[in-house]
Amino acid sequence: MNRLPVRIARWSARHAGRAIACWFAFVVLCLGTGIAVGTHRATSADFRVGEAGRAETIAAEGGLERRPTEQILIRSRSGPLDAAAADVAARDVTERMGRLPGVDSVAAPLRSRDGAALMVAVVMKGPELDGKKNVVPLLEQTAQVAAAHPGLIVEETGSPAISKGVNDQRGKDLALSERLTLPITLVTLLLVFGSVVMAGVPLLLALSSIAAALGLSMVASHVLPDPGVGTNMILLIGLAVGVDYTLFYLEREREERARAQGRLSSEALVELAAATAGRAIVVSGLAVIVSTACLYLATDVIFSSLATGTILVVAVAVASSLTVLPALLVKIGHRTERRAARTAERRARRGGQAPVRLPWPRRRGGLTAHARTGRLSGALLRPAHKRPVLTLCVSVLVMLGLAVPAFGLKLVDPGRDTFSRDIPAMQVYDRLNAAFPELTTQHRVSARSTPERAGEVREALTELARRTRNDPLFHQTATAEPKILTSADGRISVLELAVPFAATSEEGVASLTRLRQEHLPATAGALAGVETSVSGDVARGRDYVDHENGKLPLVLGFLLLVTFLMTLWAFRSVVIALIGVLLNLLSAGAALGALVATFQGTWAEGLLGFDSLGAIASRVPLFLFVILFGLSMDYQVFVVSRIKEAMDNGMTAREAVLDGISRSAKVVTSAAIVMVTVFGAFVALHLTEMKQMGFCLALAVLLDAVVVRLMVLPALLLLLGDRAWRPLRRTRRTPAASDGKTHLPDTRPRQNVG
Repeated sequence: MNRLPVRIARWSARHAGRAIACWFAFVVLCLGTGIAVGTHRATSADFRVGEAGRAETIAAEGGLERRPTEQILIRSRSGPLDAAAADVAARDVTERMGRLPGVDSVAAPLRSRDGAALMVAVVMKGPELDGKKNVVPLLEQTAQVAAAHPGLIVEETGSPAISKGVNDQRGKDLALSERLTLPITLVTLLLVFGSVVMAGVPLLLALSSIAAALGLSMVASHVLPDPGVGTNMILLIGLAVGVDYTLFYLEREREERARAQGRLSSEALVELAAATAGRAIVVSGLAVIVSTACLYLATDVIFSSLATGTILVVAVAVASSLTVLPALLVKIGHRTERRAARTAERRARRGGQAPVRLPWPRRRGGLTAHARTGRLSGALLRPAHKRPVLTLCVSVLVMLGLAVPAFGLKLVDPGRDTFSRDIPAMQVYDRLNAAFPELTTQHRVSARSTPERAGEVREALTELARRTRNDPLFHQTATAEPKILTSADGRISVLELAVPFAATSEEGVASLTRLRQEHLPATAGALAGVETSVSGDVARGRDYVDHENGKLPLVLGFLLLVTFLMTLWAFRSVVIALIGVLLNLLSAGAALGALVATFQGTWAEGLLGFDSLGAIASRVPLFLFVILFGLSMDYQVFVVSRIKEAMDNGMTAREAVLDGISRSAKVVTSAAIVMVTVFGAFVALHLTEMKQMGFCLALAVLLDAVVVRLMVLPALLLLLGDRAWRPLRRTRRTPAASDGKTHLPDTRPRQNVG
């Protein structure tokens, strides 16, 4: 591990042009291969979990699975609805939709109880998830009907139209986040490096890594189906870690160049950087990859896609930092040295002085002969230096205080009812539910038996429907004949029950509980040899949340274990490994508590532009812990590596802590600004789940980089002293590339620590 980054950097530095060409050829190959093979999308079967999943599997065996369905709502533009005109418009809708090749059937018009609206249901062909891809012709026909009947309002909604609207909105949101993120990231890098060229290098490598990871994710989707969220994760994580890894490498190379004062070549400097920052990047990348792999234990198609996207983009970002970055630095270094030499020659000719070889200049805010701690970083680090006990106690208490609201965490599956009302189909959806409350939510009871028992099963399902008519949690109707579907072979039967409450409401959840625990066991569930299960809008969400809650202890337990083992492997210290786990828990707990306090209530709705769900999206906490543990290892590895390096160079534990943290503080703060910017941009998106993820990750990274790494960690290590490093074997060595050359000794001044 120590030698590999140096060997790669040496080859890249000596064959810079070839290394750059190979990298961009690799990016083009990945992207081209991905486009050629395409993306294998997840199907409805990939999303099935719990009892709802079993019910949908039973229904699918009989060809009775849910079909993509659109509802065309016809209302009056002003005053009471003209029944005759509405009937004409409904016939026009029926005729137009019936001619479309993607339409399976068109139901008879349904009039609302108050007579103010008419609804026509259109069932589409193909699987449920394919509806959003085929709904455009239906929307076009609806628009033509609306234009042909100007006295009426004719509008369309349904799962396909809503899904398409969500996808369109997500695409616009991602474009917005890029417009917000890239300029801020570029400005941050300009402030760090003071050079447009050097600021562009991290962005170039991050964007090329994202492009390569996108292509690889398309290939990977043929093994692990893509539910449509992997791209979001690649963009979210790729820019953050891509810039961060490059930033750490660049800063170390600049530091070595400043120390060398022109006495080492660019090739030797990148080898020196590879021996330190290169190893830290490899360890950090492995930590993120191993931590993220814990998401596979959730056995969920969405989490698997998130894990795959993150692992691919982190692996590619690490590869870019180790391979093409040294080559770029050598090319830029040679160019800068030639300019410096020409400038020196001109000055020598004018002043009569001999030309000298100048080091790579750093014009603004850069490293000189020794690392500088930024003003803000220095101010935050000072309390831990002077009063470690007080700083540790206050910082930990503040973080624990932020974590307290997490004990009131409520989870909800972010289904259709949680989507933004800026989507036109969602506005129509609300009007449809107001006019036809019985269409709001649907339970589907699936039963599987033998063909000869089809009549018996139907009678039991009919009795089940009769019992629900007297239950206020279900839709009250005088219709005697329930809606029961039976497969052609008589083995599968499905009963559809309407509920006039939202799927995420207390009444909707209560109706599912009563159906599963009372009505079904007393009727069809009591038949021996008949398998029954309940699915539907409510069941899908509740079973998904229960599935995640059941997997949460396993994933978190494994996450804590692998984080501990990775840190132990990297630094050979049980105490440092324990500290890393505890500090990651502290950051994650504080961020989760702040998330609950912000999004579970209503006080921040106007400030952040969201409608509170009264709960947190069920995927956010698990995603937060896994991703944050991986990203926190970035800072842990880079900070502790500098401390360990200082100790290996002969410093005492106290000197090493102050020296290592002060030297890494500025670059860690700059990296955190980039990550906070990337994640914070997602708060501007429309989807509440994405807002919550972005807010939580941005706050967690900010707390981790500022409070934990600059206050809690140094205070704790200063108090522990040598005890934190006791398992380490104290050896004095200078990190350098072993290439037969003579390298500079470590001449950095030690801090006066009193």
